[in-house]
Amino acid sequence: MALFGSGKESKKSSKKIRPTIVRTQNVAKELIDVAKFYKVNVNKIDFNILEVQTYTRMSNESAEVDWDEISSEDLTELEDKGSFLNKDFQIKQMYEIEIFSKVQNDNYVDFSLAIGANATKCKVYLSIKAGSSVSYNPRFEKELAILINKSKVRANILINIFDEMLDDVISKIVAHVRVEEEVIYDKNQTYLIAKAYEPTLTTDDEIILHYDKKEEITESSKVDYSSRDFIQNVYKDELLIEYIKPKEGKAGRNCRGEFMEPKEPIEANIPTFSTDDTIKIIDSEDCIEYCACENGYIVLEGTNYTIKSEVDIGEISFKTTGNITAGVDSGINLNVKEPDAQKDAIGSGMEVEVSEIDIDGNIGAYAKVVALKATVSGQTHKDSVIKADKLQINVHRGVAYGRNINISRLEHGEVDGDIVEISKAVGGNIRAKEIVIELCTSHVEATASRFIEIKKLQGSENTFTIDPVLKKSTQVDLGENHEKIEKLQKDVNNINLEIKKYTKIIKGNLATHNDVKKRLLHYKKSGVKMPSSFIKQYKQFIKMQEHLKKIKQEYDIKLDKLKLLTTQTASFQDNIFDARIINRDKWVGYNEIIFKLVDPPIELSHKPVEGSIDMIFAVVELVDGGFKIEAVKE
Repeated sequence: MALFGSGKESKKSSKKIRPTIVRTQNVAKELIDVAKFYKVNVNKIDFNILEVQTYTRMSNESAEVDWDEISSEDLTELEDKGSFLNKDFQIKQMYEIEIFSKVQNDNYVDFSLAIGANATKCKVYLSIKAGSSVSYNPRFEKELAILINKSKVRANILINIFDEMLDDVISKIVAHVRVEEEVIYDKNQTYLIAKAYEPTLTTDDEIILHYDKKEEITESSKVDYSSRDFIQNVYKDELLIEYIKPKEGKAGRNCRGEFMEPKEPIEANIPTFSTDDTIKIIDSEDCIEYCACENGYIVLEGTNYTIKSEVDIGEISFKTTGNITAGVDSGINLNVKEPDAQKDAIGSGMEVEVSEIDIDGNIGAYAKVVALKATVSGQTHKDSVIKADKLQINVHRGVAYGRNINISRLEHGEVDGDIVEISKAVGGNIRAKEIVIELCTSHVEATASRFIEIKKLQGSENTFTIDPVLKKSTQVDLGENHEKIEKLQKDVNNINLEIKKYTKIIKGNLATHNDVKKRLLHYKKSGVKMPSSFIKQYKQFIKMQEHLKKIKQEYDIKLDKLKLLTTQTASFQDNIFDARIINRDKWVGYNEIIFKLVDPPIELSHKPVEGSIDMIFAVVELVDGGFKIEAVKE
C-alpha cells in the first residue's frame, strides 16, 4: 500500500508566512510552491479547506466541452446511471484553500495520520501509526474529518466521493477516544475510507504444460542429474495441458477520478496440436483443459498428443535415460532389451519404478527395480535390489522382495517373499511363508513359517528353519503382545493386592459402621443435630465400599484382556505344529533342521543322519510337556 506523506524535514528557517488564499486543483503543488517562495520547509506550513467544487463533463474528441459544476445529489444520480464507468465521463475537483504557517501548540502534533492506497488507487486507507496519542475534546469528531480530508486532497484523492464508509470510521475512532479520554496506539491501525471501481485485469492467452513436472532450479537446489524425466507419466483424469483463453478486462475508475481502461488482450498461443481418444477435451468459458483418459505416459508425436503404456528401450543408464520412477500405479510397462551379455540392461545405480517391467538382460550394481510384476532373463548383481509382487528371475545374486517369486538359479543371493520357488539353489538366504527348492546344493539358509520342501539334495552345510514369527508384522504383533501381557499381569497383581487390602478394612469396620448408621438414623428421627464426626466416619466407609466395587470391576476387565492376549500368543505357537520341513531325497553331508517355538521361547535343533531316508519333519509335544523334532508321516 502506497503512503502519501512528506519526507524528513530539512534544516530551513522556521520564519512565518503570510496567510494566502489560493484556488487550485493540485493542493500538494501549491504548498510546495508557497514553501519555495518563502524559503521554508513544506512541513512547516498548513492549510484549511475553505470550499470544494466538483466538476464533470462528457469529453468529445471533435470539440472542447465545458466543465459543469455539480452538487453531491447530482453525484448520486451519476452513479446510478453508471457514468463513472463511461470512458468519456470526466470528473475533477477545485479547492479553495488558505495557506499559513503551522501552529506551534497543535493538539494533534502526536496524532500521526497517513493516507494510503492500493496500486490502482481504487481503495484508500487511513492509517494511524503505532505510538500515536490523542486526547478527547468536544471538537474531535469535526477536526478528525478535517484532518482526513486535508490528507486526501494533498494525495490528490477526491473528497466526498466514493467515501460512504468514512462517517462510520470517524464515529468508531471518536467513540473509542471518548471512552478512553486519552488513547495511545500500541500498534498500527488501518481503516478503509474510500472505495471506487476496481478494474479487472486483461488476461492474455497462455498454454500451460501441467504434465511437465520439472521443478524450478535455484542456486540452493541440489540437482539430481540421474533424473531426466525420460517418461512423463500421467494418471487418469489428470490435467495435462491447459489453454487460458484471452479475456478483455473490465474498466474501472479510481479515487482520483481517473478512468482505467483495460488493455487489449494478446492472442498468441492458440493451440495448434491435436489429441486422440486417450485425452479428453473440456472446453469452458475461461479455458480449454486436456485431461488423461487413462494411466500411462504422454507423448507428442509430430503435432499429436497421445497417452501410451508400453515402452521399448535398449537400456536404462545414466547416459541414456536416467532414472525412471513413474510409480507402480502408473500403468506403464517397460520392455528393456540389452542383447550383449557383457553389458547391463539396468545400469549401475539406476532406479526404476513402473507397473510392469520385462528385462531382457542383466541388472547392474546398486540398481533398484520396483514393480508389480517383473521378469529378469539375465542375472542380478550382488549389490542390486529388485521388488515385485510377482517376480521371475533367471540368475539371482542380489536382494529380491515379493509375494510370488520364481528363481531359476540362486547364487548366494537373498530372497524375501511369501511363496518362493527355486529351481536350483547354490548358496543363499531365503525367507518366506512357503519355500520349494527343486535342487538344493550347499550353503543354503532357508527359513519359512509354514513349510520347506526340498525335492533333490546334493550338498551339505544347509540350514532349514521353521519360524512362525518370521515376518516383521508377526514379530511386531508378538512383541506388542508380550509387552501388553507383562503390563496387564503387573496391573492385575497390584489391583488384586488392593482388593484384599480394602476387603480386610471393610470387614474389620463393618460392625462399627452399622452402629454409626443406626445412631445417625436415630438422630435424624429425633430431630437432633448429627455429630460431625459420625457423619465423616459414615461417609468415609461409604467411599471405601464404592472404591472396592470400582477396583473389582477394573480387575475383571483387565483379567479378561489378559486371557485374550494370552490366547493370541498361544495362536502363534499353534501354527508351528502344522509346519513341515520335507526332503524328498536322502540326506547327504551335514545339514540342520531348526524349529523356533514362541512360548516357551526355545529353539529345537535336529541334524539328520547322512543317508537317512526320513523325509518329513515336524515338532511334536511330549507327554511331559516338552517338545521334540520328529520324522512324521505325510
